[in-house]
Amino acid sequence: MADRILLVEDDAAIAEMVDAALVRNGFECTRAEDAAAASKVLAETHPALILLDWMLPGISGLELARRLRREEATRDIPIIMLTARCEETDTVAGFDAGADDYVGKPFSVRELVARIRAVLRRSSSLADGETIEVDGLSLDPASHRVSANGETVRIGPTEFRMLKFFMQHQERVYTRSQLLDHVWGDNVYVEERTVDVHIRRLRKALGESGFDRFVQTVHGTGYRFSRQP
Repeated sequence: MADRILLVEDDAAIAEMVDAALVRNGFECTRAEDAAAASKVLAETHPALILLDWMLPGISGLELARRLRREEATRDIPIIMLTARCEETDTVAGFDAGADDYVGKPFSVRELVARIRAVLRRSSSLADGETIEVDGLSLDPASHRVSANGETVRIGPTEFRMLKFFMQHQERVYTRSQLLDHVWGDNVYVEERTVDVHIRRLRKALGESGFDRFVQTVHGTGYRFSRQP
């Protein structure tokens, strides 16, 4: 069965081009022109991935991404932002809102399809492996759930991948570049500063239970996951 992509884009010409490209490459595409229409689609279907334009009429794509990450039903759906706003601060804002990848306009359709497949591969790989537990912090790849001392931790998909990698590779220090390779994958064009954004989000998610102390900064090098202070 083909993966269904939700395309949220108000520019009809771009929407037609992307829709046609997705169908040619074996995907199903559902279109919405704004946040309200996207919400109606999401109430009825659960797409494999959302392509989300930043500059939507009414509620922006950035704010919609934040809302999707707050909702139980949609927080695990991968999001790729589409936008002409490609300054570093805009890129960081997109990732901070919960995007998994970021494609600047104008874009190559081939590159967009490649990025969609890369994000879907990363998303599907999360279901592999057994539950990992560290001192009351538990991560279950099959159900995509994280719990701290039995209480559910709300966490986005990128932070989930990062936490899974850290928990599988405890005590070792990783540079930002290494984390990009392991968590985002090869051939993904993401700024190293993006790692810092997701580290902050991961710490915030773990903070209420006190497990943020496990995600440690090693100054001048990178980050590690350690139970030792």
